[in-house]
Amino acid sequence: MRLPTIFILIATILLTIIFMQNTGEVKVTILFGEFYMPKLVIFTGIFVAAFIMGVIMGRPRKSRRVSDFDRHEDTDAPPAGKTMSDEDRDYIS
Repeated sequence: MRLPTIFILIATILLTIIFMQNTGEVKVTILFGEFYMPKLVIFTGIFVAAFIMGVIMGRPRKSRRVSDFDRHEDTDAPPAGKTMSDEDRDYIS
């Protein structure tokens, strides 16, 4: 077995043990409401939320490529339309 597979297997076993040992109910207070829910539901919700945030934060970002023309403004460049000589224009025509 490869190392990542062993790590995932051990992590899954540990999470299962933790979830099964914490099945009791806890009082949850949100703003003005109070209710009871199993610890298993809270742990699962936190695990799912953390996984989703990790996937979102771990995505590669789209990089913006700035071309060389945008980075450097050449003031020595000839004006547009004046880049060819009359001889060149006659040759092309």
